[in-house]
Amino acid sequence: MGARPGEGVTVDAGTRRDAEAIYAAARIGFTLRRGAHPVVLVVDFSNGFTNPACPLGCDLTEPVLATKRLLDVARVKGVPVIFTTIAFDLPADAAKTWLQKAPSLAELAIDGPWIDIDARLERRPEEPLILKKGQSAFFGTNLASQLEAFGVDTVVLCGASTSGCIRATAIDLVQYGWPTIVPRECVGDRALGPHEANLFDINAKLADVVPFEDAFAYIGAASEQVG
Repeated sequence: MGARPGEGVTVDAGTRRDAEAIYAAARIGFTLRRGAHPVVLVVDFSNGFTNPACPLGCDLTEPVLATKRLLDVARVKGVPVIFTTIAFDLPADAAKTWLQKAPSLAELAIDGPWIDIDARLERRPEEPLILKKGQSAFFGTNLASQLEAFGVDTVVLCGASTSGCIRATAIDLVQYGWPTIVPRECVGDRALGPHEANLFDINAKLADVVPFEDAFAYIGAASEQVG
């Protein structure tokens, strides 16, 4: 099963409170200012990650369906949506360091079925699909220019996995200067411990990790100001 917010406890409450107190004393973890022109960025909710039949995959049904609800309101209101998927051109890419570290990534061959976006998200033809070969959605891609072209000032980040491509993308988003929110219910991982630990750290240093209802209301309200 894929890890989902609210399932189990990976760090005891006392340890978590201690970490929160340390970060608060260091003045780390403040809330970001949101803009009026968001984009929904869906990272790697491809069949290879959302279908347990793939060695890379796990059951991410709940994060996928929660993301679909966000996409529904974004599409009605005219908020841009961008997807990414990992795709390798094998055997040319076989020597890449990331593939050496995680050989199962070779399942994501550019001509194979696992790179397709999960059909439950109902990706539309006009919604860009960015192919990538790194963890960050920015590495070796034109994502930055896509965001600039849309004129967005805030990113709503969804997808998988929390400890890998979500975290890496969040790092680059803060470095590029795009305020980012991460709806807890819209990201997932194959293991609960890394999922929760990375959500804690993302919220402390990179983006605002928020409840689904917050992100849903934000997209609905902000989108009304988008031309």
